[in-house]
Amino acid sequence: MTDVDWPLSDYGHFTEVTEDWCRQACLDDCFCDVAIFGDGGDCWKKRTPLSNGRTESNNGRRILIKVRKDNSTSEPRNEGKKDQSTLIITESVLLGGSVFLNCLLLLAAFIKRKSKTLQPHQAMVGANLKTFSYKALEVATNGFKDELGRGAFATVYKGALPHDDGINLIAVKKLERMEKEGDKEFGAEVKAIGRTNHKNLVQLLGYCNEGQHRLLVYEFMSNGSLATFLFGNSRPDWCKRTRIILGTARGLLYLHEECSTQIIHCDIKPQNILLDDFLTARISDFGLAKLLKTDQTRTMTGIRGTKGYVAPEWFKTVPVTAKIDVYSFGIVLLEIIFCRKNFEPDVRDESQMILADWVQDCYKEKRLDLLVGNDEEAFGDMEKLEKFVMIAIWCTQEDPSRRPTMKKVVQMLEGAAEVSIPPDSSFSSASSSIQF
Repeated sequence: MTDVDWPLSDYGHFTEVTEDWCRQACLDDCFCDVAIFGDGGDCWKKRTPLSNGRTESNNGRRILIKVRKDNSTSEPRNEGKKDQSTLIITESVLLGGSVFLNCLLLLAAFIKRKSKTLQPHQAMVGANLKTFSYKALEVATNGFKDELGRGAFATVYKGALPHDDGINLIAVKKLERMEKEGDKEFGAEVKAIGRTNHKNLVQLLGYCNEGQHRLLVYEFMSNGSLATFLFGNSRPDWCKRTRIILGTARGLLYLHEECSTQIIHCDIKPQNILLDDFLTARISDFGLAKLLKTDQTRTMTGIRGTKGYVAPEWFKTVPVTAKIDVYSFGIVLLEIIFCRKNFEPDVRDESQMILADWVQDCYKEKRLDLLVGNDEEAFGDMEKLEKFVMIAIWCTQEDPSRRPTMKKVVQMLEGAAEVSIPPDSSFSSASSSIQF
């Protein structure tokens, strides 16, 4: 196949390689479904789902599609032993019939007795994932020594699993509080991530559900979290930040509108957006996700999320929708644009303490340059920067009905939809989402 492309499905790009190298690289990569090789020595790896496909005449690119190899073999039949085999099978069935029936009776009695004590979390329905023993994960993490991060219900450790070509690095999330809330978190996360497949989501590889042990096994993200990337000593370049913005938005769009069951993340923040080898944004931590059935658009729940990113409707004890994620995305969008946290208590000027409020003031006064500072790349792309700020203002409207959907947000970010001038009342709730 030639002259076809899926531009939004790339996750790897290599230059100055041969077609054989490109083909083998895709075959060796379990995440690669299609490779595209160009005459100039370019190789693109792509993963499913393949979306926004298009044809380009005479572009000189060849499509290499991975196809499962049929390893089945047919064994020759020995007709001479057919009668003897039939006789042996018949005798075995007759002699073992009574034993089989007795085993069934014993098994039925055992199941009846165990069903009285079986806990709901012991069965993972609908999760097509690999199961691990606790011992295997203890070995993989070297006794849970290399800690990557810690949250309210869990600690994440770095680990490694053997592979044909060496080892695969993994991240193991060990849930530590298993009473009520923690147990619910485990079930929600397994069911949610087990049904997802998108390049902007962290992939769940498997889980451990053994006794009191609840662990989740993810692919390892080599570049850590967006928080570390943004708030370090050096400012990341503008182009990389814009790619992360788009990737995060597309991941949320998938959760809200493209899953078989809608997923509300409930805790979008830089710490829950990870970066892979290619600095692709990958949304993680579905422990607070709320799953909605196909006939639901709202759900009642207690206050969740992280201060500074929580939508104001959380505090009103009203049904919440996917618009709470839109609000959180708006705050994260500003943090990515200006490379600073939404809440900075140590700044000299009190008006700059909350980024969202400061942005609102600068936008009204047409002085966004004060926020850009010495970021020359962003300063040279002020038209796009201002557009992104306007989108963030729309996302953080206090009234959820005035916020756009993530589909609309993606369209505005990509330039497929116009960004209208936001109302002055935006960000009025930014301060209220931070509890002092």
